[in-house]
Amino acid sequence: MMSMTPLSTDERAELEQLRAEVEQLRAQPPRRRRFSWKSLAAGILLVLGCALAPLSLMTVWVHNQVANTDRFVATMSPLIREPAVQAAVTDRVTDTVFNYVDVQALATNAVNALATQGVPPQITDPLQGLTGPLASSVRNFVHDRVGEVVASPGVAQLWDQTIRVAHEQMNEVLSGNSNAVVVSGGEVRLDLAPFITAAKQQLVGAGFTVAGRIPDVHPTIAVTDATTLERAKGAYSLLDKVATWLPWVALVILALGVYVARNHRRALIGAGLGVAFGMLVIAAALVITRGALTGAVPPRSTIATGVSYDLVVRFLRAGLRTVFAVGIVVALGAFLAGPSATAVGIRKGVTTSIDWLRRGGARAGLRTGPVGPWVHAHRTALRAALVAIAVLVFVLIDQPSGLDVLVIALVLLFLLAVVQFLDQPRQGAGRAGSG
Repeated sequence: MMSMTPLSTDERAELEQLRAEVEQLRAQPPRRRRFSWKSLAAGILLVLGCALAPLSLMTVWVHNQVANTDRFVATMSPLIREPAVQAAVTDRVTDTVFNYVDVQALATNAVNALATQGVPPQITDPLQGLTGPLASSVRNFVHDRVGEVVASPGVAQLWDQTIRVAHEQMNEVLSGNSNAVVVSGGEVRLDLAPFITAAKQQLVGAGFTVAGRIPDVHPTIAVTDATTLERAKGAYSLLDKVATWLPWVALVILALGVYVARNHRRALIGAGLGVAFGMLVIAAALVITRGALTGAVPPRSTIATGVSYDLVVRFLRAGLRTVFAVGIVVALGAFLAGPSATAVGIRKGVTTSIDWLRRGGARAGLRTGPVGPWVHAHRTALRAALVAIAVLVFVLIDQPSGLDVLVIALVLLFLLAVVQFLDQPRQGAGRAGSG
């Protein structure tokens, strides 16, 4: 005859509770399901909260990355180190140099001057034919020198200064506080005057003294398309203002929807999955926008539009991954705490594994002493405290990433498993419950 393991105190109490609930359900007459305004309100709140979640993230990004010049400079500073950007700036600066220094005309004038001084045509004619190759060689020389300037470490400071001034002016234009033309013709343009000055000094120092003729000019180069920004001054101002309170409103609405719902656990699963889905929608929109920008802007009118776009939205993408991870973790946690066969099976498997480890530790002489009964008496409070600490750690992290969310969740699971491992009732109570 097969022997059965006696039930512990907790298991027996849970069994008795389930029996009482079954008897209570059997005693109740079947009731028709009625329309519930409470469920409808919960659904509306959850849908609204999930819709506000991606919008909240967008407003925070606008405030932190677009409206804040320091953060924008930190975002765009690596751009000048990109080879495509360096090539575009080098070409633009070289073109500006030769707008003011016509090498072929200088060479032609020099040959004509020799001819007027009596130099025989046998000499001046071949020289006249060399003016074109000479101009091309000088252009290559200037291009290489300018490339060295753009690729030098010191140019990063010039770049930071340029984008800082351009960004401050752009913010003034978008906020309606400036008459400066910074967003022009659907483009955000940067002033390359600092690069022209540096290139002129480099060329004069290398012996190309005619570069000293270049006046103080301010050529510009397009950074990215700004048609949307030009049309959205009101939206820019509104998003900047609501960035501080809209995320909290979305969070409160979601919490209220879960609270009002008849089934809190299912509502929490829906909220987590809804928020995660919203992040996926924004991520897809970013991919589509990138393709539209790179396809609509002429290659010679922008400096590596794709690279610029990726750098501008990189923190937004990081935020999307973080909120997506939070939504998935919340939904998964609520699911595993539920009564479904899968959740119950997973919990039972984890509990069985922990019991096996506990028995192995006991055979090896590991004893919890008074810790086990204390943990058993306070296990609910300990679990709630661990969850609260995990949430607090996430809130206190500056710009948490999706990896941070995953690490916090794994550490929380480990600590909950430790609580389960230490959870041991007093031996007297255990024997009394199993008798």
